[in-house]
Amino acid sequence: MSERTAITSKWEKTKMLVGSPALAPHVPETKRMNGRTLKKLLDRYGMAYVKPVSGSLGNGVMKVEREAQGTYRIHAGTRQKRLSTYREVYRWIDAHKRNGPYLAQRGIRGLRFGGRPVDFRVMIQRRSDRTWEVTGKLARVAHPLKAVTNGSQGGSIYPVDRVLARKAGRTRAQRLLRTFDRLARLTARRFGRFHPRMNELGLDIAVDGKLRAWILEVNTRPDPKPFKLLPDPAMLRRIVRLARGYGQTYNLKITKARRG
Repeated sequence: MSERTAITSKWEKTKMLVGSPALAPHVPETKRMNGRTLKKLLDRYGMAYVKPVSGSLGNGVMKVEREAQGTYRIHAGTRQKRLSTYREVYRWIDAHKRNGPYLAQRGIRGLRFGGRPVDFRVMIQRRSDRTWEVTGKLARVAHPLKAVTNGSQGGSIYPVDRVLARKAGRTRAQRLLRTFDRLARLTARRFGRFHPRMNELGLDIAVDGKLRAWILEVNTRPDPKPFKLLPDPAMLRRIVRLARGYGQTYNLKITKARRG
């Protein structure tokens, strides 16, 4: 029987991350969303993402950006909306968001690939001896009309080293991959401390223009389907093999994600 442990609250997961001195510098500033906290993030950083506390698969996520001329632009799904005042922005978001509480997170101006946003999924799992192993890494490139990179939102999947080497050069790409592994292990130990029965995590990591890694989100029910789209099946085989050891099986049918 699977002992797959899920934490549905993004707020709970964020608090766990920022409670670690080693991880906190890699977590974008995140607040419970209300009119005041969202405006504070936009004033400070110029861009923010708003997301449901209990959402998944990129559903309900909106990007909000303050433009140089003082107007605002909202990107929700394939729809973009330009508004003149912050009051209009918050009223529009409130009218179009899903039910339930939202978070507001500092927007990271991450690397782009083919002109589209890109981030990285890192999978880490328990071995039979209960130690953690990083079993997979890939790059996710957003659908041309969307601001989120999720495969379930039509994103494209690429080998991670191909994307990083093109954007950062081979030497710095290898350094970033080691950083990804370190952040995954730190996160797994942190989450495992509070949830000892947890067996797998998927980290969503952005890399900014200065090649700093940021943990955007931690998934406690990570979907391995995107790994099926990589040209080398070795990662997926390892993921499935370890999952079988703790009683987990996956539906690997691809519906919306695309091979890059």
